[in-house]
Amino acid sequence: MLRKLVPHPGLTLLLIVTWLMLVNEFKWGSLVFAAIMGIILPILTAPYWPDRPLIRNWPAAVEYVGIVFWDIIKSNITVAMIVLFRPAAKLNPAWVTVPLDVTSPEAITVLAGTITMTPGTVTADLSADGKALLVHCLDATDPDAVRDDIKARYESRLKRIFA
Repeated sequence: MLRKLVPHPGLTLLLIVTWLMLVNEFKWGSLVFAAIMGIILPILTAPYWPDRPLIRNWPAAVEYVGIVFWDIIKSNITVAMIVLFRPAAKLNPAWVTVPLDVTSPEAITVLAGTITMTPGTVTADLSADGKALLVHCLDATDPDAVRDDIKARYESRLKRIFA
């Protein structure tokens, strides 16, 4: 019974927390509305999630989130310094192909989203066979180092999380 009422408990919790953060002030009415939406939306979308992704290693997932937050903060500062102090002529933009070792669609999506959320890089495309990402870097003096950093810092951890 509980599984039918809350088919995706993590999504329900995420929707509630997100709504309360968007409202930016706690009110009981907001909490009730968030709880109703947090229950209704997963029920409505449950048929589209037949094979829900399972996180196999929660400590690695928590570590990954911490690393991504830290990298976002560092990249924001770096991009701000580039925008404010470096002339456009001295930028080294580059397209980098990142071959993928992860195969699950969820892991690929998280990796692509992580790259895009980190200022200075954006995931532009996924190859037709799903084995490589095309990433644009605002300033990459060594594109191979960017590729290796993405694979070592993010993809290796995602393999542990979704393996």
